[in-house]
This record gives sequence, structure tokens and C-alpha cells, in this order.
Amino acid sequence: MSETRSKSRSRSRHRRRKTALLAGVPLALTSAGAMAYGGVFGVFGADAQPKASAASSTASALAGVTDVANGFASVNALGQNGTYGGRDGQTVTVKTLADLEKYATAAEPYIIVVAATINMNPVGKEIKVASDKTIIGSGTSGQIVGGGFFLGTGVHNVIIRNLTIRDAYQGIWNDKEHDFDAVQMDGAHHVWIDHNDLRQMADGLIDSRKDTTYLTVSWNKLSQDNKAFGIGWTENTTADITIHHNWIRETEQRNPSTDNVAHAHLYNNYLEDEAGTTIKSSYGNYSRGKTNMVLENSYFQGMTNPVVRDATATLVQRGNVFSGTTGKNESGGSGAAWDPKTYYGYTLDKTADVPALLKSGAGPRSSVARATGTATTTATGTTTAAAATTLTVAADGSGQYRTVQAAVNAVPANNASRVIISVKPGTYRELVKVPSNKPHVTIQGSGGSRKDTTIVYNNASGTPKPDGSGTYGTGGSATVAVDADDFQARNLTISNDFDEATHQDIANQAVALRTSADKVFLDSVIISGDQDTLLVDTASKDKLGRVYITNSYVVGNTDFIFGRATAVIDKSVITLKKRWNGTSAGYVTAPSTAANRKGILIANSTVSGDVSDRSFYLGRNWHAGGDATLDPQTTIRNTALSAAIRTTPWSDMGGFSWKEDRFAEYKNTGAGSGAASSDRPQLTDAQATAQEVADWLGDWTPSAS
Repeated sequence: MSETRSKSRSRSRHRRRKTALLAGVPLALTSAGAMAYGGVFGVFGADAQPKASAASSTASALAGVTDVANGFASVNALGQNGTYGGRDGQTVTVKTLADLEKYATAAEPYIIVVAATINMNPVGKEIKVASDKTIIGSGTSGQIVGGGFFLGTGVHNVIIRNLTIRDAYQGIWNDKEHDFDAVQMDGAHHVWIDHNDLRQMADGLIDSRKDTTYLTVSWNKLSQDNKAFGIGWTENTTADITIHHNWIRETEQRNPSTDNVAHAHLYNNYLEDEAGTTIKSSYGNYSRGKTNMVLENSYFQGMTNPVVRDATATLVQRGNVFSGTTGKNESGGSGAAWDPKTYYGYTLDKTADVPALLKSGAGPRSSVARATGTATTTATGTTTAAAATTLTVAADGSGQYRTVQAAVNAVPANNASRVIISVKPGTYRELVKVPSNKPHVTIQGSGGSRKDTTIVYNNASGTPKPDGSGTYGTGGSATVAVDADDFQARNLTISNDFDEATHQDIANQAVALRTSADKVFLDSVIISGDQDTLLVDTASKDKLGRVYITNSYVVGNTDFIFGRATAVIDKSVITLKKRWNGTSAGYVTAPSTAANRKGILIANSTVSGDVSDRSFYLGRNWHAGGDATLDPQTTIRNTALSAAIRTTPWSDMGGFSWKEDRFAEYKNTGAGSGAASSDRPQLTDAQATAQEVADWLGDWTPSAS
């Protein structure tokens, strides 16, 4: 903010995208191995460790209804922020075909728990599933017999999980008359098919057709069928598909057959052709048309032609094992190399472990937890708090994500429990936004010091937006913008290093951190900038937004702690900084508090810096937009003030007198403190008892989590 005009309230929503990723911004979660039995988000095992082994999770129940997809189904694209099914809707339990069809075809989101064997009538019936559905079996009792599911054009955000779908077989092996599939998708997107047992259907077990994309197929048993898994039926090459940890056995063809898929990622699958049976495989994994396939750490047992590719296709193999196989085993092609980790994080299990891992872990699990918000109720009725999930960020590629924003993107929308984004030491020059639909996020540095991990950018009010749509306003200039409740940050630095000297052509308002949420907890952080460093805001004028900052540093010169939130800076250091031209002058706070709300409280802290004596005001009253109904408030108490503070420490702003608003001190010390006067209001002891930290925070007690 310039000293003579009001602040711009623009909140430009800028998100950096990797231009090379035509499929959209990476959004995946992690650890393929740990996906076997799921955690709160289907990412980690019960111990909530990022490298959890699926094999060690065999005793765990599938936390099915709260999980979200990994792989390509987790990518943010086509207007869909990953795949989480019916999580936003009601949970219903069905035992009849009528009820299953009623809820599966409804326009509203639903979690549909199938708790019985449901016979399709007529045989071959495929229920037309609508968007935003989770269809999940209750333990091993959820079975669909004689039919399956159909997902048509545009259907999205669907999870099919923990079911047995079987027995539409009509007695003819290569049946051309009865196109009965377990799951057929024509032009759908963002679908996750996980932990199912699919067998003995009349045609295919899974058909992904007509540009179906952002699909993940994981931890399924596909068996006893002519055609296991067909992909294609299109001349376009646009689909992105992840196929991992599936046990495909005793199927003759399409294992899978992958035609014209832009990015096909197959890993840790087990393809088995048992000797001495009547079923004989004709081929295994097939890269057809213009498919570009990456095939990793999969195990092929007894397969004929285990890996095949067309001359027009591309296939990269690494880490696969072939035991008792015969015939073609191909790779190569002229397509451009691609790395799945540019789209999502995953961890490969050892190839030698794959057969045992999938024999014990693929298919439906025996018990499924119910979604209960932030807790999970087990089959025995015991309620336990959901464990935190940890995502790791490292600029050098040693973490799951290279950028902090990529990890934020991986957090599922409307997540019910804590997600910790652990950021390894380094400088991350990026913009980070935590949107309002991703609460309970913690961003923390993993180094030994808060200086080891820095998130920094250099936008300012007036900086042109990269898309040419204008310039950023003050709020939009933030390096880190937090719109989500229950956010935490610790052990890191958040900075805006906008170069005022070079850019005197635009305003100097350059925000390091902007919050517009409730229950924001910042512990052991450095928030550094010049003008407008820390914007503590609320989602709207009538919304409560509380911020608690402790054991931290806030650095700046002009209005560098400002906004309308109820904010506490406790046991911290506020560092005064000279301006770009070497002069000393500034304002610590600029509250724009709504009437009857608490404003900014600085308590038990230190205000000092390498600046001239008597050059800084403690604050001035910001009536944003000239709003006379506001009642700005700053209280500074039990704090050491250096000689940099003026003897008359409060200032008017925008034609409003600070004396008509709420500014006060209580028992401050140091060369910058002073006695009570009309220019320096002091709280009485009685008044001070109502202006403690707890009075600011109300019913919220911040705690690390």
C-alpha cells in the first residue's frame, strides 16, 4: 500500500502449470505399495509412513469409503480435481438390484455400500452409473452376479471398489453375441477401479473405450475369462491410464490390449498362465496403435508372447521378470520418452515380491471402514482418529514432489484429516496456494532450521500476470496464499523478494503470506518482505478468521502486518527493515478490523531492527475502501520496543482518526515504550484481563498436528 491511498483488494488466482503436461497439473498421491489396503486417503498404510510396504498391511482393513485415487485418476484435469467418488454425498447401504440402480444412477453424489449378493435381471444388465459415485463392497459380501456397470460419455469421479463381479458367462468362450462386461467405460474420465474380483463374464472384464481417460486400475483380480482388459476403440491418442498391482491369471487375451493411449503406465502387475489348464494365453501386455507405454517391475509367469508392440507404438520396459515365458518380448519405438513421475508420485515394489504380494493382497478385503468425517469406525464399532498423511517435497527429486504446489495439488478436495507436506531443505521459487476446499494442511520444513527451507517469489501489486489478463493486486501478489481452514506452517521461511529499487514504476505492495481462513497456526516460521509482508485476512467481512503466530519472525517496513483477521503474534520477533533507498520510516500494523471483532494482538514479543531511532509507527488505522463501519484494532502488550518506535506511535490513515478506533498498549518495555497519554493509550489492569491471547482465540486452542 502506498502511504496516501487505500490498498487494492484484488485477489488474482494464479497457479503455475507445467506447460509440457498436456494432460493437466499433476495431482497424484504416492506409494504404490501402500495403496494395497489404503489409509485415510488411500495413500499410506496404517502407520501413515510414506514408504509403507503393502505386504506389511495384510492385517489392515480397507479404509475404502474415504480413499481417493492415485495414478492418472488423481490428476487435476477436465474440471475434475482428482477422483474421490461420492465422498461429498450420503452413505447408503444396498442389498437389492432396485436400490443399487436407484442410487448408482442418481444425479447426487453417493457412497453406495453393497452388502449382499445382487443378481442382475436380465442377465447381462449393466447399470448406467452417474458421476460422483463410490460403489464399494461391504467386506467380501458385496457381489454382482450376471452383469456389471456402464459409464457413459462425460461420466466422471467414480470409484468401483471391493466388489466381486462375476458370472455373466453364457457357455460360449469367445462370445460374439453377448457383450456382457464387468465394467465398461465409453468416454468417461476420472475413474478408479480398485480391489475387485472380476471373473467369468461373457465378453470383457474391463473395457476402457472411446477416449476414456484419467483412469487408474489397481489391486484387482482378473481371471477365468477370454478377454481381461481392453483399451481403445478410438482413433484419438489422448487417454492417460495407470494400471498397477493387478493379478491377471487364466485369461487368453487383452491383458491388457492398449490401443492409442497417450500415456499408459503399467507397473507391479502379475500376469500368470497356469500350466495344465484349458486356458492358454495368446499374449500379455500389448502396446497397440500409437500407444506410448511405460512397463515397470511387473512379473510374467508362463505367458505366451508376454510383451508385444505394434510397429507404430512405443514401449519402454524396465525391471520386469519373465519366468517360463515364450514368444515375443518386445520394446522400443519412436515415441517421445515420458516419465510418470512428472504427473504423479509412486513407489515401485520389488519385482520378485510381486507374485506373493498380489496373491495375498489383490481383490476384495474382508472388512471395510465407514466414512465418519475425521474418524473411522471399524467393523467392530471401535472409533479411532484418522492418522495424518505425509507427502514429501524435494527440489532435487528425492521426494514425492519437486514443488510445494504439486504436493498441495495432491491433497484431495474436502479432505477430512491432517495432511503434512514435509519440505526438504532448499529454495523453492514458486507460488503456493492452498484452496479453501483443502483444510487440515501442514507445510513444514524438514531441515534443522527455519532458514533451511524457503518458499519465495517476487510478485507485487502491478506485476503483469503471465496470461496477459492484467496485473496482480495486493492480495494476489502473495507468495503463499492460504484460503483453507485449520492450516499450519512451521520450521520454514516464506518470503517475497520483489525488487523495489528496480521496479519503482509499480506499487511496492508485495505480500509474502496471505491468509483468509480460520484457525491458521504458524509456529517457528520467518515471514519476510518489505511493504505488506503479512496479510491476515478473512474470507469475507462477516467471516471470522483467526491466526496464531508463535516463536516466529515477521520482517518488513510499511504496513507489514495488516488485514481484518483476528490475529495474535505471540513470543515472536518483529524485525523493522529499512526501505529500498536506505531510509528508515514505516508502520508495523495496519488493521482493518470489523466492528465487534478482535483485530491484531502482539504479545510477549520484541519489536526492533537496524533502523533509525523514532522512525516507525506501531500502526495506523486502515478503513479499507473508505468503510466507516470498520473499527480497526491493534493491541501491543508485554512486548519489548526498541528506540525505533516513535514517541507518538499511532497514525491516521485515509482521512480517519486513529483515536476513533482501537489502539492501545499494556506494560511494554524498552527504549521505545512510553507512559500513558492522549497520544499513547494504555490499558488498565482490568481492561488487560479481557485482552489476553485466549480472548483473541476464543474457543480455539492451537496445537501442533
